[in-house]
Amino acid sequence: MNLEPCKPVLVIGGGIAGLTAAVELADAGCPVILVEQSPSLGGQVTRLHQYFPKLCPPTCGIEMHLRRVRDNDAITVHTNAEVTEVSGTRGDFRVTVRLGPDYVSETCTACGECVAACPVERPDLFNYGLSKTKAVYLPRGVPYPVRYAIDRAACPSECSACEKACRYGAVNLSAAADWRKYHVSAVIAATGWQPYDVGRIEYLGFGRCANVVTNVMVERMAAADGPTGGVIQRPSDGRPPRSVAFVQCAGSRDENHLPYCSSVCCTASIKQISYLRAQQPETAITVFYIDLRTPGRLEEFRSRVLAGAKVKLVKGKVAKVEEKAESGNVAVTAEDVLSGRKETLEFDLVVLATGMAPRTEGLPPVFEADEYGFLPSGDGDGLLSAGCVHRPGEVSSSVRNATAAALKAYQAAKRSERHA
Repeated sequence: MNLEPCKPVLVIGGGIAGLTAAVELADAGCPVILVEQSPSLGGQVTRLHQYFPKLCPPTCGIEMHLRRVRDNDAITVHTNAEVTEVSGTRGDFRVTVRLGPDYVSETCTACGECVAACPVERPDLFNYGLSKTKAVYLPRGVPYPVRYAIDRAACPSECSACEKACRYGAVNLSAAADWRKYHVSAVIAATGWQPYDVGRIEYLGFGRCANVVTNVMVERMAAADGPTGGVIQRPSDGRPPRSVAFVQCAGSRDENHLPYCSSVCCTASIKQISYLRAQQPETAITVFYIDLRTPGRLEEFRSRVLAGAKVKLVKGKVAKVEEKAESGNVAVTAEDVLSGRKETLEFDLVVLATGMAPRTEGLPPVFEADEYGFLPSGDGDGLLSAGCVHRPGEVSSSVRNATAAALKAYQAAKRSERHA
């Protein structure tokens, strides 16, 4: 089928929602400018060990999207970039994109000699600080584009070891930023989500207790390419935990933090219980919860996992988390609503089910968030949102939502042609 080209659409964010919107628009014959702030496409999904409910790895879905991006000339990709300005109206937006600076060029062969020469390490943000990389590093997951990136903030002053080591001339530590201007018909914000800063909830012990971690950290531990090679363990001593507590709604449904339900936390914890059961079948597991919410078809997933997991469920809010200095174990004090008792239990490891916060920092001010920080769908003004920056949700709902946003953007593009 021959489709007439239309005015481009700008997609901000290269995670699963942004990639979905981009490839759907391009397949419909609409050019796309895809802008991603980090050095690589893929977003939060590349950090997952498995999807629920099928418990399959996310790489297959991401790789299919990246292949569609690579094979479609209608998509222009800018990584390590940000949108600095958006002005205009539906069908007629003027946008400015800041590129770079890119210290590593397209001539990079990913040989790794720059890494061998780099003298310093930095916390690996992809692994939530559970491991380290050199200041020059290859983005993890399924890197696209496949080339090294450099964290200049971590580089010693006057150091140029990586530049000298590159035989292909791909490293330029003096590179400067560049700007591009585009005329587009619609703008889709698909900037995704970030874990709520649970360190702000002092009584939950994160940052004070070595063996209190978050659900996203467990996801990286369970991944084969993660900091522990796929083994869920205590950060303090590397020992597999014999008892684990999952604390639900860590920041969610709390008027002092995130007043809304983050939608996926309960199911994510149940998925991680299946990880533990596969690795360490004898581990004792306790879940502290307000309500276990696994809507729709995920109810069957919940029943299947919990039926065979021998999990203790405690309905009640956790009031205090403290470290036992002599053992590194963690004492959790909580009310058991069903029995009416308040008790303190000791665990080897505590996992906080942190909520999903929309990632809107850096977006142009034309995007106005609602009272919870999420972006409205923007049906009529050409400023659209997709994925978890629009509402919390799992991968499949984000993909559907991004497809809907792509359709609305395509309609804006075609209408702008008719009125040109």
